[in-house]
Amino acid sequence: MNWDDSTDTPAPERLVGASADREDQAVEAALRPKDLDEFIGQEKVREQLDLVLRAARARGATADHVLLSGAPGLGKTTLSMIIAAEMGAPIRITSGPAIQHAGDLAAILSSLQEGEVLFLDEIHRMSRPAEEMLYMAMEDFRVDVIVGKGPGATAIPLELPPFTLVGATTRAGLLPPPLRDRFGFTAHMEFYEPAELERVIHRSATLLDVDIDTDGAAEIAGRSRGTPRIANRLLRRVRDYAQVKADGIITRDIAAAALQVYEVDARGLDRLDRAVLEALLKLFGGGPVGLSTLAVAVGEERETVEEVAEPFLVREGLLARTPRGRVATPAAWEHLGLTPPRSGAAGNGQQDLFGA
Repeated sequence: MNWDDSTDTPAPERLVGASADREDQAVEAALRPKDLDEFIGQEKVREQLDLVLRAARARGATADHVLLSGAPGLGKTTLSMIIAAEMGAPIRITSGPAIQHAGDLAAILSSLQEGEVLFLDEIHRMSRPAEEMLYMAMEDFRVDVIVGKGPGATAIPLELPPFTLVGATTRAGLLPPPLRDRFGFTAHMEFYEPAELERVIHRSATLLDVDIDTDGAAEIAGRSRGTPRIANRLLRRVRDYAQVKADGIITRDIAAAALQVYEVDARGLDRLDRAVLEALLKLFGGGPVGLSTLAVAVGEERETVEEVAEPFLVREGLLARTPRGRVATPAAWEHLGLTPPRSGAAGNGQQDLFGA
């Protein structure tokens, strides 16, 4: 079972949100796998990373710098800790938003021990001056510390012990090429298949002393959006329901009843997701409709609809973004049990007024 701590994320307001709150972080610390053999899923990444780490140990050298990209909750922080454990090295954890000045990064780098792993979460959000300092540190294990100001300022070179940087990002496209090129190993974390999530859930249930059968785990896995963190959060909520409303054993029926209470449907959609789809289908005939208009219709901010609800709806094939606006797919009509309007039926003219 695997997932990420997030060092700079607010508490999630949604049960199916991928960011980690304090409760998630506390539970994940206890359940997190300790080595690559325990890590579930991401088969290609695990195989490739295992080769990188074995080779480094055989040479008696520090491992190459590693860049991990992918959605929140897929295991980036977990893998960074496993890298440190496999190399027998300590780990330092920080985040891009916490490094606003080059001096902040210099202080961290200068205090590293030889072979230490530095995990830099949300690396794409680091300030530009710190980013430029990181180039030299990664390549030459050296930084230039500026002393003084104006014409009298001088650069003092500071040698650094060899270290391994593990960078994590949810938006790899925002990383400048010079920074990406300095990573010796780059991996993209994929969403999990339901069968992999079932293994995650069974492992978590064992560690949490929760009784769950195969069908119960499958029911939770199917609603977890391909994300281990969400799977484990849903497991905890279903456990609570089973303890209060049943005999404590999680079956398919118990899991389905619990998640109905928490408004998570069979495809993992929650209240916000369904509100967006229902507005798009019932009010606007399936679109196209502009994002701002759609946001007003569901009573949410434009950014909430675009950044919170839409990514999963698009990934599930329920909604499409087009130059003319948002459009529902046939799968959306089917999922909500609605009949799409006849081709060419009136109703799109109003939506076209709003634009994309």
